Amino acid sequence: MLLIKTNKDTLLKPVQIVSGVIERRQAYPILSNILIRQDQEKTTFLASDSDIQIKTEIKPSLDPGQHFSMTVPAKKLQDILRSLANDGEIRLARQDDHLQVKSGKSAFNLQILPAEDFPEITETSEPEATVTLSQKTLKNLLHHIQFCVAQQNIRYYMNGLLLSTHEQQLTGVSTDGHRLALLATQLNQTQPKQEVIIPRKTAIELSKLLTDSDDLVKIEYFQKKIRFSFSDTVLISKVIEGKFPDYNRVIPLNNDKTFEIDRITLLQSLQRVSILSNVSENFRGVRLIISSGNLCIICKNSEQEEAQEELEIDYQDEKNLDVSMNINYLMDILNNVNSEKIQLAFENENSSILITVPGYDEFKYIVMPMRI
Repeated sequence: MLLIKTNKDTLLKPVQIVSGVIERRQAYPILSNILIRQDQEKTTFLASDSDIQIKTEIKPSLDPGQHFSMTVPAKKLQDILRSLANDGEIRLARQDDHLQVKSGKSAFNLQILPAEDFPEITETSEPEATVTLSQKTLKNLLHHIQFCVAQQNIRYYMNGLLLSTHEQQLTGVSTDGHRLALLATQLNQTQPKQEVIIPRKTAIELSKLLTDSDDLVKIEYFQKKIRFSFSDTVLISKVIEGKFPDYNRVIPLNNDKTFEIDRITLLQSLQRVSILSNVSENFRGVRLIISSGNLCIICKNSEQEEAQEELEIDYQDEKNLDVSMNINYLMDILNNVNSEKIQLAFENENSSILITVPGYDEFKYIVMPMRI
């Protein structure tokens, strides 16, 4: 029985949108599948890993005359569609417990599983709060902070990203215990105080799906879930339960020894000296020796090899500084902001370093010093 007749791009795009959430190894075989459902109004594609679910729709339905619901192996279907000719017609037909994908003289038969066995995540209650903003604003927020989210930290609440709404502001915060990134953005509507921790994977998938457009995304907060709706796509995620650290206490207030520097120049210098840093990521330290008009960057390794570079800076404070930090943490921020310059601010050699973008007070990046 013929189910769908369409072109490659029309079918491949929704399959790619939802497939990113699927893990390679699943406890339940059906979670390796995509749920495809078609009725009179739309054709729906849905995938889940039991914690995060992505659903996208094609409107109107690819074939309003055919109503069906089934699950198909996601990776196999995606690989098949990618391999087919761009200008060829694709036909999906059901043959008992198999789905046939046919294009030209190529034919593939995939095993299907019952749609009723798919563990779809639903939310029937009303949201506790709703926030609406542009896709590019949310995408920018996630881009600036998600690289700081911890991975498999014993403090489980650090394995996610905090979204905090209060009055007319949405603030995103992430930390791994050694560094913290924060970005605040203004909202068009006043909101009650609401905090939720979304998993790292949710933030990554959301960043992939959002566009740099003024099209809106709606964020809905539920008791133990959060829902993002934009374009024809809906992402539902469970949230991490727990209390996120009080990030306001981490932001240094007395870092009055500052200088601005060209971002690319500093990044390229760090990339060069890092060649002789330690291989172990946990011990890849860099020394910043700051004196009047001069920044000296030094990397050493356990073989007693050393790399050194000097840069001119506009630093006129009488107090010289000798600060060490993880070079990866410093290069991460330089790779994830797009500004021409950045500002580094210090209180003393043992205090947290505050890194900001000149003229962009909404963003803050704090790094703990290290001993090397």
